[in-house]
Amino acid sequence: MARIGSGTRFVLVAGTTETATRDGISAAGADPELMPVTPAADAEILTYGGPVRTDVIPVSPSGCPTPALVTRAVREVLGMDVTVVDGGLAEATGAPTVTVGARPGKDIAEQDPVSTAHGAFAAARQFGQSLPADELWLGETIPGGTTTALGVLRALGEDVMVSSSLPENPTARKADLVAEGLAASSMDPGDAAGEPKRALRRMGDPVLATMAGLTAGAVETDTAVTLAGGSQCVAVAALVRHGGYEGTLGLATTSYVADDDSADLRESADRLDLDLTVTDPGFDEGDHVAMERFVAGEAKEGVGMGGALALADRAGVPMAEVRDRFAELYDDRIGALE
Repeated sequence: MARIGSGTRFVLVAGTTETATRDGISAAGADPELMPVTPAADAEILTYGGPVRTDVIPVSPSGCPTPALVTRAVREVLGMDVTVVDGGLAEATGAPTVTVGARPGKDIAEQDPVSTAHGAFAAARQFGQSLPADELWLGETIPGGTTTALGVLRALGEDVMVSSSLPENPTARKADLVAEGLAASSMDPGDAAGEPKRALRRMGDPVLATMAGLTAGAVETDTAVTLAGGSQCVAVAALVRHGGYEGTLGLATTSYVADDDSADLRESADRLDLDLTVTDPGFDEGDHVAMERFVAGEAKEGVGMGGALALADRAGVPMAEVRDRFAELYDDRIGALE
């Protein structure tokens, strides 16, 4: 088994937002009623390799498995330590979690969708300051998270587009919902520039609040931070930058997000001065149904998948080894349910 250094810690923040219940926003979960369970299940998959309390493995309507299986595959290959933080879970998880006081987020079209944003940010910041790590890799799982990320970016005045877990990015639908949310909070784009907590509370979700707090706390103690993901992580970076941090920040994502023409992740990374790492898992070289939907543009990222792949690549692990372990996990877990 390959290993990563003891000073490296991978943290997953799991939470929910009612924004995900909007039609056509997220591909996280084949059954919309099970969508609130997805983050809890992802935490269990990453921790144990499969569901424990949730009794479900998130799969999109077309059969794309959760990226948690990819991150879990990397974890098994590398033997990396993982910490799960409850960033507003709507359903209990069987995975051990750190609590920062986050509560499930409401729809961003409501006036105060993340009432716990300030408290969660402060508690997460304190936790980030105290984490014993030389480098921190932060991933997330939250259905609907790219839409709330867009809301935060617009509130901050960042004119960029986010990616999507769907093959066709519903950019117009997301923009309309964000405009609805801004109106509900009596805000115009850019009104929260330099006020990250206001952007979080009015237009964000509890996972973003938790991740921004963790990042802010970690960098204050000179811990290197890499945001492991796509659009949500761009929003976290924007929040930290608008909070005044000008130091080094990393962003590690998949080739599926970086190559998404409907978004502009590379431009966003440049604007926010992020050290970008893009990793291609080579799923187009694999001969397995689990990989086909990723190649078709579904999921793209999530549960720290891009960061996990980057860690594997840095450790010299061939992507073929990751693909093989991912396929085995799929067959063992999802194949057994079919």
